[in-house]
Amino acid sequence: MSAVVNLGEYDNSDFDRGAPRWKRGLWVVVRCVFFQNPCPWGSAFRSALLRYFGAKIGKGVSIGSNLNISFPWRLVVGDHVWIGDDVGILSLAQVTIESSVCVARRSFLCTGSHDMRREDFKLKVAPILIRTGSWIAIGSLILAGVTIGEGAVVSAGSVVLKDVPPNCLVRGNPATVMYEIFRGPESAKPSVPVSRVRDKSMSPPDRAAVIDGEP
Repeated sequence: MSAVVNLGEYDNSDFDRGAPRWKRGLWVVVRCVFFQNPCPWGSAFRSALLRYFGAKIGKGVSIGSNLNISFPWRLVVGDHVWIGDDVGILSLAQVTIESSVCVARRSFLCTGSHDMRREDFKLKVAPILIRTGSWIAIGSLILAGVTIGEGAVVSAGSVVLKDVPPNCLVRGNPATVMYEIFRGPESAKPSVPVSRVRDKSMSPPDRAAVIDGEP
């Protein structure tokens, strides 16, 4: 075994793309014309196109501009899902996004990786599951094999390498659990009075917004 990776030995001929060549070629054209551009094609129209190519798309799905989906036939999306601008979904394996999920702009769901211990840099794929009510904030990276628990929040710019528990906020690279989220009528009320005067004693991480807004 070589001490370094030899990309000349790379061979992914055994990878199943899940569709014949003509369908994959047609999807590339449709993706370029109707998805990977800033034109304001309606979400209902884009959802219909995804269904035509084998995706399972629920009702009330909002799709932003410049969306890059590798293989739509390996995509399942529930009801009332928001997918923001510039989102990438590398669906080499199944990607499931359950209902009422927000995937904010510039986030990337990546089901593929490589075995760095092998000289031939062998392709590895694993599914991604995002449970109901989750929020993937702006610029986050969700890696292969990860499940995001129900009601969880992935803070902006986080890199998620392992499963996220339900109703927890994770942050960082690698993402770690910061605290559990408690939701209810009282959660919207501030626990202390909100001052209009900026508190200079507060450290920058505490002042900063934890997560980005909706797409």
